[in-house]
Amino acid sequence: MTETSCTAGDVRAAIADFTDPESGRPLADMDQLHAVEASPAKIRVMVGLTTHAAILWQATRGRIEERLRSRFPGVADVTVEIETHERPPMKLGQIGLEAKSVIAVGSGKGGVGKSTIAASLAIGLARAGSKVGLLDADVYGPSIPHLLGVSGRPEVHEGRIQPQFFTSGEARMPVMSMGLLVPAGEAVVWRGPMLHGAITQMLRDTAWGPLDYLVIDMPPGTGDIALTLSQVLPLSGAVVVCTPQDVALLDATKAIAMFRKVNIPVLGMVENMSFFLCPDNNKRYEIFGSGGAKRMAADLDIPYLGDVPIQIAIREHGDAGRTGENFTDEQSRPYLEAICERVVSGLATKHAAAPPKPSLPVL
Repeated sequence: MTETSCTAGDVRAAIADFTDPESGRPLADMDQLHAVEASPAKIRVMVGLTTHAAILWQATRGRIEERLRSRFPGVADVTVEIETHERPPMKLGQIGLEAKSVIAVGSGKGGVGKSTIAASLAIGLARAGSKVGLLDADVYGPSIPHLLGVSGRPEVHEGRIQPQFFTSGEARMPVMSMGLLVPAGEAVVWRGPMLHGAITQMLRDTAWGPLDYLVIDMPPGTGDIALTLSQVLPLSGAVVVCTPQDVALLDATKAIAMFRKVNIPVLGMVENMSFFLCPDNNKRYEIFGSGGAKRMAADLDIPYLGDVPIQIAIREHGDAGRTGENFTDEQSRPYLEAICERVVSGLATKHAAAPPKPSLPVL
C-alpha cells in the first residue's frame, strides 16, 4: 500500500486486525465487513456487529474510524457505519437454553445491593439493544419483581412457562422469579434438592426465546445454587457485588472462592454504596470506607468493574418498582452504564484471547 493508495483492498487490510467482540475472530473472516467503498476522496465502511455487542457498537465504530483516518490522512471523508449482523445463539448445556452468554451476579452477604446491580446490568444491556433475560434465582428472598414493578402469576402454554416482561425505553425483557410463583409474603422453606429442581425448571421450562444474555440474580452467600448452575449451564462468568466495608469484603472473598471452586470465571467486582455525594454542598462522604473492592480486585487479579454511589434516586426507584428509571437519571446512569460496558468489554477481551468454540447442539 502506497502513501496515496486508497482502494477497497487497502481499507480492508488496514482494519484486518479488528475482531468481532462476540466471537473473538477477525471481522473479515466472519463476513462482517458488509461493504467497503474507497477512493482518494472518500472511504465508507459498513460493519456488521451482533446485538450481543450492542453496548460496544459506538466505541467499535470510533476505533475503526480513528484507524482509517490515521492510515489515510489524505482522505477527507471517512464514514464507518454499524448495522446488525444476525447470528442466532446455540443451545447451551443440559437444558438447551438459547443464550450466548450467561452471567451470574452474586455477593458474599445480603444487603449490599446485589439485586439492584443484577437488575441494572440486565436493563442496561437491554436498553443498549441486546436481547436479555433476567432470572431471579434468589429463591428465599426474591426481590427482582418488586424492583422492576412486574407482577402476575406466569401462565403455562404448551408446557412452557410464559415469563412476565419488563419494558424500559424500547427494550422488552423476559423476567422469571420465584416471587412470581408464590403468594406475596409467603416463605419458601425448601431443602437443597427442591431448590436445585426449581432453578433447573425455571431455566429449562421458561419460554425465554433466543437471548444474547441471561443475567441471573444469585442468592447471597456461598450456597449450592452456584454448583447447580455450573452443572446445567456453561456460565460465561460471575459479577461479585460488595460494599467498601471490611465485613462485606471478607464475605466477597468467599463468594469469589466459591465461583472459582465450581469453575465459574469471575468477570469482576462492583463496589456498591461506594460513597455519598451530599446534594446540599456537593461534599463526598465515604460512609462505609473507601476503595476496598478496588484493592481486593487488584489483590485477587480480577477486573474492577466500577463503583455505584449511595443515591436517593436509586433507592426511591427501587422501592417504587421503577429501577429502569435509573437509566434516565443523569446522576445514576453514568455509573451503571460504565459497569455494563466493562462487563461486555471484558467478555470481548476474553473472546479475542481465546475465541469460544461452538457448542454441540442439544438433541
